[in-house]
Amino acid sequence: MMSTPFEAPVVAFHGADDPEQPLVVLLHGRGSHEREIISLAPHLPPGATYAAVRAPIAEGGGYAWFANRGIGRPVAESLAATMAWFRTWLDEIAPDGRPVILVGFSGGAAFAGGLVLADPGRYAGAAILYGTLPFGAGVPTTPSRLAQVPVFAAQGDSDHVIPRELLDRTWSYLHTESGAPTQGHRDPGGHGITPAALHQLVGWLHARLEHVRAHEAIPAGVLPDVEWPTVPGGRLPDRAGRRPEVSWQIPQQQLSDTSPAAIQERLFARSSSLAGVTSGPSRISVPGARGLVLGGAAGPDEAFLVPEVREFAHLHPEYDGSLHLALPPAQAADLVAHGWGTPHPWAGSRLTLGFTMVFGPRDEEELEVVAGIVSASHAYASGTVPTPA
Repeated sequence: MMSTPFEAPVVAFHGADDPEQPLVVLLHGRGSHEREIISLAPHLPPGATYAAVRAPIAEGGGYAWFANRGIGRPVAESLAATMAWFRTWLDEIAPDGRPVILVGFSGGAAFAGGLVLADPGRYAGAAILYGTLPFGAGVPTTPSRLAQVPVFAAQGDSDHVIPRELLDRTWSYLHTESGAPTQGHRDPGGHGITPAALHQLVGWLHARLEHVRAHEAIPAGVLPDVEWPTVPGGRLPDRAGRRPEVSWQIPQQQLSDTSPAAIQERLFARSSSLAGVTSGPSRISVPGARGLVLGGAAGPDEAFLVPEVREFAHLHPEYDGSLHLALPPAQAADLVAHGWGTPHPWAGSRLTLGFTMVFGPRDEEELEVVAGIVSASHAYASGTVPTPA
């Protein structure tokens, strides 16, 4: 651990610190302080300890998380030093096993982004509010870097503080390449948390805290050498071409590069003929979606989109052509990394962490891969895991 010249952190708590509860750390904006952002805590869900940390660099009557080389562009050495300082404090208050969620505003959003990108396995989620990720500042922004790390992102269309190019790049990375299950909120506001954004943040945070309490922690990030016994060759290849455009609002839909109708029907025929499967209208999706149900299956509840009726997958209507299914988290992350789909925005909060959109197959070769992915979901729901050939 590098040494820093910074003093011990100044921390404001909302109520007493309960080490048995998840820790939510609130990170203020540039030129502000911990007392301002802790005022957000009374509006946030119960069941967590809320702590606001004062940034270590004095600036403009307040404090900053890093030296800037331009608005939204941290100096890499400065960011590395303050992140090391922060982690020293965090490791004391939240040793391994205590879930930690970051909520950062503006400069605090960039700092939260740097922390979670540098060490995605350390955090149970992050809210990036009206700020940019710290691109070009020494932290990785590689594909699927944030796989299995649920994220909430809020931006204002009239924000004139953070450069629009950085806001757009952050939005695009979080919703596509990052691999994070990302719930996004945009409104006409400027550089400040609107009532609508706060409402969405509260809902996301409540669902994430409930999920954390109900499920064991799963290591974040893409695991090496993920096996796919149901896919030709036992490994997922890279999907050709760019990722299709996908709606960021609910319902999640594939908007471009859709599957030909005839191939959609062949995929449905193969999927609905898997052992023990019955089909009918989906119980969770849009009208016209066809659900795949495995009644009486031995798989865990996390293997189903709708556990009560054992729906493990559904195919969307012809105008969309994609499908949703549940996978083990490692396979879900691997699928996203190879370009075959994207997490559902509610994965790991309102829905199982492995809840994934799979892009519709465009040709015969892709049909074989996607059919193998559906078979993997079926095996998960069945409580069986086939061995590689």
